[in-house]
Parts: sequence; structure tokens; C-alpha cells
Amino acid sequence: MPTDKWVPHTHEPGVPHEHGVNDYMKAVAEYRKTWPTKQDVIEQTPDPAVREMILRMEQIGCDTVFDRFDKQQPQCTFGIAGVCCRVCFMGPCKITPKSPRGVCGADADLIVARNMTRAAAGGLTQHGAHAREILISLKAAANDQLDIPILGEEKIRTVCKAFNIPEEGRSLKEVANDLADVLLEDLSRALPGEYKTITALAPAERREVWKNLDILPISAYNEAFDAYHRTCVGTDGDWESNMKQFLRCGLAFTFTGVVAADIATDALFGQGGRRTSKVNIGALKKGYVNIAVHGHLPTLVSQICTIGASEEYLEKAKAIGAKGIQFYGICCSGLSSMYRYENVIPLCNAIGAELVLGTGALDCWVADVQDVYPAIMDVARCFNTKVITTSDAARLPGAEHIGYDHHHTNLSETKALARKILDRALEAHELRKGMPVFIPPYEITAEVGFSPESTVKHYGSFKPLAEALKSGKVRGIVNVVGCSNPRVIYEKATVDIVDTLIKNGCIILTNGCASFPLMKLGYCNTDAIKKCSPALQEFLGDDQPPVWHVGECVDNARSSGIFAGIAGELGLNLPQMPFAMSSPEWSNEKGIDASLGFRLMGINSYHCVEPPTQGSDAVTKWLKEDTKDILGSVMYVNTDPAKVAEKILADIDAKRAALGWAEVK
Repeated sequence: MPTDKWVPHTHEPGVPHEHGVNDYMKAVAEYRKTWPTKQDVIEQTPDPAVREMILRMEQIGCDTVFDRFDKQQPQCTFGIAGVCCRVCFMGPCKITPKSPRGVCGADADLIVARNMTRAAAGGLTQHGAHAREILISLKAAANDQLDIPILGEEKIRTVCKAFNIPEEGRSLKEVANDLADVLLEDLSRALPGEYKTITALAPAERREVWKNLDILPISAYNEAFDAYHRTCVGTDGDWESNMKQFLRCGLAFTFTGVVAADIATDALFGQGGRRTSKVNIGALKKGYVNIAVHGHLPTLVSQICTIGASEEYLEKAKAIGAKGIQFYGICCSGLSSMYRYENVIPLCNAIGAELVLGTGALDCWVADVQDVYPAIMDVARCFNTKVITTSDAARLPGAEHIGYDHHHTNLSETKALARKILDRALEAHELRKGMPVFIPPYEITAEVGFSPESTVKHYGSFKPLAEALKSGKVRGIVNVVGCSNPRVIYEKATVDIVDTLIKNGCIILTNGCASFPLMKLGYCNTDAIKKCSPALQEFLGDDQPPVWHVGECVDNARSSGIFAGIAGELGLNLPQMPFAMSSPEWSNEKGIDASLGFRLMGINSYHCVEPPTQGSDAVTKWLKEDTKDILGSVMYVNTDPAKVAEKILADIDAKRAALGWAEVK
């Protein structure tokens, strides 16, 4: 009703509130033009084995991730831009010029920020669940509830000093139990308190930055819990407040999901060491009981690989006419195993899983958690490959489940579970005799198992690396990681960026899915030294490849350790160093946190895939530019890998110039 008691407003009576909406439709339309089709992948993917297997799958009528990506086009514009909100049931709401706010009043900035925060929380739970299982396993082994040896005594003793855990007069198992308790506390602390892993292991300069920003986490569980709470309808309506929680999730992901998981894995299974491994589909062996391990959880896999290599199971395999048992690694379970157990050959990352199954060479596929696409079941049925799931959190329809229950009450039965899985694989081999097999003849060797410890062992200390950086023999060091994404040519962006970087004097660290094309195409082989700049060739000598494979995705902690060791040798902080992180093809929630973890350390990240923020200029600017002021690092995105490599080199050179280091020619 009209009234003369009009309260001062920012608009005239009868004129609605105005909320600006950027022209994200145009940005999304331009971005879509860069996405490849399946035919583009066939013509341009760098691995000939991938090309042959895509064509083979087409011939036999099996679709792949590339077919399904084509069929999904055009994907939802609102989802690509991050302006679709589904957090309540008054929606879903989308932001357009006609409807600039959701039903609750959330605008584009808030919706995009909430979606990013929820994604960061999702990534935290993924690596956090990985950490939880390995920490439970370490504690169980320390208390004789899990009958496997604790192999990483040196790692345990070293880390316990940082945590001030007493060692004198105590057994290894007692110390390991205390270490597991400290790391589990950071995982699940409910009452506000000190995040002990950050206090013990983070650089002092970074701790001060995070404290001043008020982003120090309480625990991994708390930050995921709080992220979902504050992003629920009608809770936190400030986009900047949501992005602060985004940063807290990144820290919890880094120090529990990555650092704690890495510590516990090395503590229980040992660090492994540098070794030479066969790689790629051509390494598949006919006549063997072929078993693939796929996922991220190492406890049960360790026993499957160990028992499967025993004389007992060799004889069982021979008794059914097989030459033996051979294990293959898909995704991180394979990478974790390849430098600890000699009989594991890494084949491919998550997107390549269907192609490997399509060879028809695998008798049994053992899958645990994460990056196990449900589509593998369709291909497995075509070739009568036995699929076994081992985690209650990751079931597949039609697969047999042999694994831990929801409460891990059967952890003590790990060896029995491993034997049951191996017996199923033997049965599958007998049932599959005569199955046609197609194996493209592409195989190479790769040097794997690098770490801060192996670096110090090789060079005597971090000093030679530090001096090589100062002198310009090594221009910079770049950590190249991340899952694959059909929005870019499969594995090409990763290879193109690395090829340019080593030609221009950079050493590459790698792990996880991005490491597979680098292994398959020879960059982890000493033959690749000839691809490097003359100065880098001189530094590497004849026994160090230009790409150092540090392991699975949680082994980003190893890359961070190498970065920290070199910076410490020079008395510099990480943001000052000519370091970079690139996940060219990132595709999931873990990828958001992985790059965020390095940016929190003050190290720039570089990508060929856009984050879903184009609907908010404010959040996009904050993510790509404004973090320079608060964290000392930025996020750079360009769909052209050549431009990404060019930007990495320019930024490395700028840091070298700021330090007054020798110019690289």
C-alpha cells in the first residue's frame, strides 16, 4: 500500500532492486569452442596405443568416455558457469538477466562461491577418506590387529621428532601408534584446537600468513562439516566468507588428505625406492593370470600383490596352465605399488581404464575407491573380466564385493580377503580361456620412485639443486599433476607443457594421473635427457631423467618436500622460489584442492581447464588474481597448452629476476 513513511532506499518506490549479471553466456560459448570431439582425440592424442584402442572399442561396439562426452554436448551453460544452485528444494535456481537472484535471494557471486566451497569440501573428503583408511591401518598394525609388518621405521622416527613424540626406550609399534593418534586427531578433532600437522610441518612464514587470514582449520572433518553447513540455504550469505571456508578446506586437504596420508603410507609400507618399471598397454602379458588393481587405498592391495607373488600362488597359477600371476596398476593404486612391489606394471590413468579393459587381456579387475567409473562394468562384461570391489563406499552393480565392511571390523582378515580375491582371479582365468585378446605393441620403461629422501641420497643434500637453480643450469622446477578431462585432447596438454618446459631448462616433478602420459611417452626415461636444454642436460648427467616420478596423488607431499628442501637450503620462502604447479587437465573436486594446496604455499598454479566460476566476475577475479595479495600466488588458465607453458616460464623468470639470479639463455 502507498505510504508517506518511506524508509530511505537505494532505489525509488516501485522500482525493484537491481542485481547485475555478467555476460557469462558469451564466455561459455567461446570456451565450448575449445573442447575436442572424439575424432579430435583420435587424430591428436600423443599415445598411439590410446589411438588404437579407441578405434578398437569403436569396432567392437563399446563406447568410451570420449563417446559419452560427445553425446553430452551441449552441456548445461548454467552448470559450466557455476550459476546453478541446487542446495535446497525451492530450486534448482539459475542466474540470468531475467532472474538475477535465486528464490532465497542468492546472487551469482554467492551461488558460485557456495558451489566452489562445496567442491573443495568434496575433494577434502576424498583424500581425507584415503588418509583415514591408511591411518586406521597403521594404528591397527601397531596394535597387532592387522597382521602386516610396519616397514617404514626410518620415516616414523624422522616424523616423530617433528611432532615431539617420545622415542627413547619405546618400541617401533608404540611410537607408530602415537603417530597414528596425532594424525587421526587432526582428521577428526571436534573441539577447536591446534592442528598439529600444520604446526609441526608447515613453514613458519606460511603459518603466519594463514593465521592472519584466520583460515587455520580445526580438523578435516570439521572443515568439511562446516563447509556444507555454511553453504546450506539461508546460512552464510556472504560470498567472501564462503571463500574463506574454501581456503580452510584447502589447508585441511593438504595437511591431512595429502601430508598425513603420505606419512602413514610410507610409515606402514616403506618409502620404496627408485626403480625401473615397464609402462603402457604393450606390457600386458598373454598366458598369465592378469590382475589389475585400480583406485587409491593401499592396504588390501599390498597383500594382494605380496601374496600373489608367493611361490604358493605361482604354483596355483601353473596348475591351471598359466605362466604365473602378473599385476597391473590403474590410477593411484598402481602408482603406489609400482615402486614397492616389483610385479606391478602401471598401465593408465582413470580415463584410460576402459581402453585397457578393451584389450580383453585382463582376468580380474580389483577396484577400491575414487576414479573408478561405473562404465568399466559394461566393458568388463564384454570380455568376461571378473570385477571385484573392496570398499563399502564404492560398490559397482554386477561386481562381486570382497573387502572391508563399513566399520572395518574385518581389518584383521586382510590376508584372507587377499587370498579370496586371488582365488577368484584364478577361477576367472580358467573361465576366460580362448577369449580374443588385442594388445597394441607399445611399451617403454620409466624411472620411478623419486622423493626428497632419494634426492638427498643422489646429490648428497639439496645444495647441488639449489646451486643449479641459482646458476641457471636449472631454470625452475614444476610439479605437473592432475586427473584427465575430455574437455582437452586426452593427455596432450600435459605432454605439450612438459615438452616445452624441459626444452627450456625446467625439471618436472609428477604424480597421479598426469604422470601416465609422461611415463608412456618416455619423459621419465633417461633417454629424454636429449630433449632438454643443454644446461639442464649437463646438470642431469646420464642417470637422471628430466621428469621425476614421485608416486601417487597424495605424493604431492613428496613434491612439496623437494620444494621445501631447496628453499630451506637457500634460506628463502616458497613464494620467492622459481617453482610452479600445473594440473593441465584437472577434472574433479580433488583437483580443485590439489592446486589450492600449492597456492596456499605461495606457488602459482596453471591449467588448461576453466573452473566453474564464469558466472561471477568477483569470484573469478578472486580466484585468479586477488589471491596474489593474500597468499602470494595466483591461478592462471588458458586452454592453449603452449600459452600455459609460456606463462609458466615467464613467471619463473620474473621470480629469478627478483632474486637477482643468473639470467637463463
